[in-house]
Parts: sequence; C-alpha cells; structure tokens
Amino acid sequence: MSTLYLRSPAFNHEGTIPSKYTCDGDNVSPPLAIDGVPVGTVSLVLIMDDHDVPVSVRPDGVWDHWVVFNIPPDVSRIPEAGQPEGVPGHNTRDSLTYGGPCPPDGAHRYLFKVYALDSMLDLPEGSTKQAVLDAMQGHVLESTTLMGRYQRIPAPLYH
Repeated sequence: MSTLYLRSPAFNHEGTIPSKYTCDGDNVSPPLAIDGVPVGTVSLVLIMDDHDVPVSVRPDGVWDHWVVFNIPPDVSRIPEAGQPEGVPGHNTRDSLTYGGPCPPDGAHRYLFKVYALDSMLDLPEGSTKQAVLDAMQGHVLESTTLMGRYQRIPAPLYH
C-alpha cells in the first residue's frame, strides 16, 4: 500500500488551479506538501506536466512545466513561488524553473508527480524530463500524483 502523498493548500486533487499560479496570474508555483515518504528513500523527483497539449503545438501531446530531481527525502513542503532544494531540469519552455499552466485551448489537466527513489540520479543540471525518467528506471520505491485543472478565461470583447 502506497503511503506517499502530494497535496496543495491552493487547490484540491482534480480541482481548479487558481489563476495566480498560471500565465494569466503571477505564474508562480503553488505551495506543495509531500507526506509519507517511504523508508529507504534517498531522493525525490518532482515533475509537473500537461498531457492535453494539441499535437499541432507538441507532436507528443505533452508539455513539461517543471522538473526537479535529487530533492532530499526530508523535504516535506515547497512554499508558494518556491523552488525545492535539488537539481533543476529543463522544461519545455527551455527554462530551469516552474512554468505555470497556459493552455492554448480549453481545459487542460496538469499532473504534479512525486517519485521516491532508492538512489540519487547521476545527471547534470538541465537534464530533460525524459533523461530523468530513463535514469529513474528500477529505482522508484513509490510515486503519487496531484492533478489540477486549468482553463483560460477569454478576455471580454469590446466593440
């Protein structure tokens, strides 16, 4: 039975991500809480991505918003607008920091995933999400996902 749990005081699982944490607001990361890290965990990985991207925007249909690995296992809180201690990876915006939701069409689902690993990852800063996922193979003790939704509100039309 999994004990690892990820939550945010800013939104509920499967709830709406407040615009403050998106391109329509301050574009800062939401506060996150990690609980139930299993015994034997050596490092954590945090990945946030969107799997609802039109293939016209990204052929694989995925946009990576945040990648951080080699997070110490005793990190239990990531404050609003905070970058967790660890090694930042590249996101799709070619940045090493959080990039908030900014869907080009309709409502999208954003997955915040935490993985508990039995090792550190021997990867450099700026590694891609795929490189991190490949290096994690065979080292995942547990994982958990917090899903939030966001849909941009169209600006009013003025005549």
